[in-house]
Parts: sequence; structure tokens; C-alpha cells
Amino acid sequence: MKLSVAILISGSGSNMVQLIKSMDNNHPAYPGVVISNKPDAAGIKKAQDLGIPTEIICENSHKSNGLVFERKLRKILNRYEIKIICLAGFMRILSKDFVEIFKGRILNIHPSLLPKYKGLNTHARALASNEQFAGCSVHLVTSELDGGPVLAQSKISIDKTDNVESLSTKVLKEEHVLYPKVLLKFATELKNL
Repeated sequence: MKLSVAILISGSGSNMVQLIKSMDNNHPAYPGVVISNKPDAAGIKKAQDLGIPTEIICENSHKSNGLVFERKLRKILNRYEIKIICLAGFMRILSKDFVEIFKGRILNIHPSLLPKYKGLNTHARALASNEQFAGCSVHLVTSELDGGPVLAQSKISIDKTDNVESLSTKVLKEEHVLYPKVLLKFATELKNL
């Protein structure tokens, strides 16, 4: 039996699309649902166009209390019998309690060579530090922001002409290749447990 994957997004969903397309007939997992915390996220329509169920948990419902958001999220995950969660541009930090419930089953893609440049503005920070290399990392999510075990990385050279936008574009191309590879390996190992 295939494993059901939830992909959580907040924006355009470019990594989400690559993950969905990678889960073909031979894949041990399938895209069960795409969930967004932003009703206007462009990725929602892309998921619907690909025939994937979508759910939106409105921003306003968690302004006062993140637990309400996570309670709704857990209900959706249970309804779709989710075994793996992939964060793909999901711009919200999950609580320690939530992470503990799904321990070892939440993946995230981060646009830096972790442990360098956790958090936001990774490309600007890499450029400001005159780094020679940039890249992306897929890691397990723990209660420490971008601090979980790194499963794989992809490294690229930073050119002298690179700016935040050009570097972001180059790294995103790497993300689109790396994340599906890691999900395939992760789902295969999880299924064989």
C-alpha cells in the first residue's frame, strides 16, 4: 500500500509541483493533499489543476492561538491518513508538540547549505558573507528551526555577478531536483520498515 503525503505550502508551490509529478505509479508514496495557510497561495490552483485535493486553513484562524491552527491541521492530516509531511515553502513554524506527534516523518527543503543560514534571507546572507558556494538542504523537521538532521544537500558555485534574485533562481532549480530524490528514498525506507 502506498504512503499518503501531505505537502504544506504558503506560496507559488513550485517545489510542490515537482514533488507531485515525481510520485508516479512506481513511487512508494502518493500526494494525498496539499494544505496552505494562505488562501491566495498560487500553489493551490496548481495542485487542483494536477487533480490533488487541497485544504486551506485561514491565516486569521490562528492569529490569536497557533494551537487552533495545528488542531485543524491534525484533523486534515488524519482524514487523509497522512504518513509523510513535506514542507515546501510553508512559511509557518510548527510547535514542538506538533513536531513530536509526527516525529521523523516531516521533511523540509531549505535554501542554504545547513547548518549555515538557518531562517530567512539565506541568499542575501550568503552573498554578504562572500560565500563561494550556496545550495539547498532537505532535512528532518525538529523543534529547532532548520536544525533537524540533514538528509541531502545540493551545492552550487556563487558567481561574482550573482545577486539575490539570480542566486535564488539557481538554488530553486537545485531544489526541484533534490527534494523529489530525497522523498523517494525516504518513502522507500519508511515503507520497508
